[in-house]
Formats: sequence, C-alpha cells, structure tokens
Amino acid sequence: MAGADVKEFTVLGLKMWQQVMVCLVLGIIVGFLIQGNIELADRIKILGTIFINLIKMVVVPLVFLALVSGITSMGDSANFKRVGLKGIGTYVGTALFAVIIGISAGIIFQPGAGLQVNIEEFTGPMSGQSEAPAMSISGFLLNLISTNIFHSFADGQLLQVIVFAVIFGMTMNVMGEKAARARQTIQDFSLIIFKMIEYIVRLAPLAVFGFMAWSIGTQGAEIVKILFNLVVAVMAACIFQYLLFGVLILVFTGLNPLIFYRKLVTTQLMAFSTSSSKATLTTAMRELETRLGVSPQSTQFLLPLGACINMDGTAIYLGICALFFSQFFGIELGMGDYAVLLLTCTLGSIGAAGIPSGSIIFMGMVLHSVGLPIEGIGLLLGVDRVLDMVRTTINITGDCAITMMVDASEGTLNKDLYYNRDV
Repeated sequence: MAGADVKEFTVLGLKMWQQVMVCLVLGIIVGFLIQGNIELADRIKILGTIFINLIKMVVVPLVFLALVSGITSMGDSANFKRVGLKGIGTYVGTALFAVIIGISAGIIFQPGAGLQVNIEEFTGPMSGQSEAPAMSISGFLLNLISTNIFHSFADGQLLQVIVFAVIFGMTMNVMGEKAARARQTIQDFSLIIFKMIEYIVRLAPLAVFGFMAWSIGTQGAEIVKILFNLVVAVMAACIFQYLLFGVLILVFTGLNPLIFYRKLVTTQLMAFSTSSSKATLTTAMRELETRLGVSPQSTQFLLPLGACINMDGTAIYLGICALFFSQFFGIELGMGDYAVLLLTCTLGSIGAAGIPSGSIIFMGMVLHSVGLPIEGIGLLLGVDRVLDMVRTTINITGDCAITMMVDASEGTLNKDLYYNRDV
C-alpha cells in the first residue's frame, strides 16, 4: 500500500535522493561556516525539528494502522504466524549477533584503554543526563503491556502500541467476516495516513539541511577527537554489519545485494541525516515496494515491526560502550558479565525505539547490569549525535534487508522489479 501509487517528487529536476544529497552537503558547508554561533545554529535546526515533529504527529497511527493492515491482509492466522515468527526470530537473531560484533570490536580496538579524562568535568554540568535511571529487565518486560492503551497512544509508547496492534489484528483475523467492516475502515484510514506522510516526506531535504548545519555548527570536530577511539570502533563495527547484510541477502535469497544497496540510497541518506528510523519508515516502505519488489503485506507488517524492535546499530553501540566504560574505569568483565551484556544490550536495542539519542537511557540499564558506573554516560553526549547517524543507518538497512529476505522466503518478492534498473 505505502508508496504503491506514489509518483517521484522532483524539485528543479532533482529526485528525492538527489535533493537529500544536495541539502546534506549544503548543511555541512553551512555548519562549518556558522561553527560556534549557537544561536544561529539553533534557528537553522528548526527546519529539522518541524519535520521530526510532523513525523511524530503521525508515527503512532502509522505504526498501529500499518501493523493491523498487514496482519489482516495476510488472511489466515497460520500465514501470519509463519511470517511473524520468521520476522521476529530474524530480528532477535541479528540483534544478538550485532551485540557480539559490538563486544568483539570493543575487545579488538580497546577504545577506553589509556584515556585520561576527569569524568567529573563531564558529569558535573550534565548531572541530569548522567543520572539516567537504570531500567530493570523485569520492568522492561512488564512495560510491554499497556494498562491504558489510550495513554500509550498519547505518550507515543510504541512498544505498547505494537503489542496492542498485533493482538488487535490477530483478533480481527479470528473473527473473520464479522470484522469485515472494521477491516475495511482500517484500510481506509491507512490510505489517509500514508497520503499525509507522502506530503510530509517532501520536506525531508530541508530537514536534512537543518540537522546537518546544526550538528556541525554546535559540535564541530573537536568533540569527536576526544573520543576518537570510540568513534573508530563503532564505525568499524557498523561497516562490518552493513556488509554482513549483503552477505545474508546473497545467501538466503540468491539476489545481487549491490542492487539492494543502490536502490536503498535515499532511505539510507535520510536515516543518516535525521537519526530516526521512524522518520525514515515511510520512505523505506515506498522504496521496498516500488523499487525492490517487496510485497505490501510484508512492508506493512514487518517493516514497522522492525523499526520498533530491530536496532542492530544500537545493539552494536551498546555493546561497544559497555566495553569502553569497563576499560575506562579499569573494571574487568567475566564470562557471566558478557552473557548479561548479550541480554541487556539486545533488550536495550529493542527499547531504544529509533528516536535520536534514544539509546542513552538504556545505556544505564546495560551498565548497571554488569556493575559499571552509569555516571560515565555524560562522556558520550558529545559524540552521540554523530554516532547516532551511523547506527540509525544500520538500523533501517537491517529492517529493510530482513523484510526483503522474509518476503523472498514467502515467494511474494517481485524479482523482476528488483532487477529493473529503470525504477
């Protein structure tokens, strides 16, 4: 459904991805020109903030309607269970593997070793950030079930909304024809929401310009240098994960992964620039359907699901940062600690929910679980925005790759469209 009837929106003859690229470069240039002028940078950031607020306005109904539509369009419950188990199983499996990649990168690169930084200089003025509450595993699991779904909708509790949407859609399938009118109503509302988002997405290039100019203008290169080793470790791990997606596509579908990377360039640029999987969701859905040949049923069900629970880049980041802090504070981790990290980093990546810097609060859960001081979180705030852009790109690329692989396993992937160079 999403993007099935969308005509490419052009400005001055430039396609959307070209507009994003131009504005990305312009944002970087302007960012260096205004570097140090915080007031001006904040004013330019408004362009990006407006776009994100518009996305936030529709993202909750989008996720709910897309999931319910996807579930009900699958027909029989056996089909839903099969596709759902494939998707969730693959998402969890790649998240666990991503944590292993992150921990391995932390061990190989030793990003926290040898750093001589007085942590009080960072946590003092940012005590509110560094005292992020440590979320327990049991609390996280209990929080998946909403006690008031209207409150969850209002507060944007997407994990609770997604659980409710799955139960709601499954119940409609069980009811069969008795829920026919409700099913049609959901489909109609889905069309309206997707049309709204089609117009909102046209503002993406301006948002890219605003965010990039603000990021460079306020943070510059000096902050990145402070934690250069951490940046290198995260980048190396994310590049490895990025290439791994291509290997998985080749092994499990037999398709040429280079085409996947090429046709997904607009989605990846938007993810990199906005640092939000949710802001990139509709663009990803459109490109999967209209350029890569993925069926609407898979994009409407698996992709929103992945945007909420599959954060491979975040899983890598949490794993590396745990090793970074253990090395920074000189605290040795045992095999039991690494096992706990596998669980908590996976849960933390699920809970981060794809918003800019959403991993910070879950960093407290991860560090607390292995006895590391959470006060060190203040050290990350300077480079978190930069690394957030990289890991969000990995997040959305993983969502798209898994959605396409599951769709191919169901025999519903349009391979002719996938290999069509004209789209």
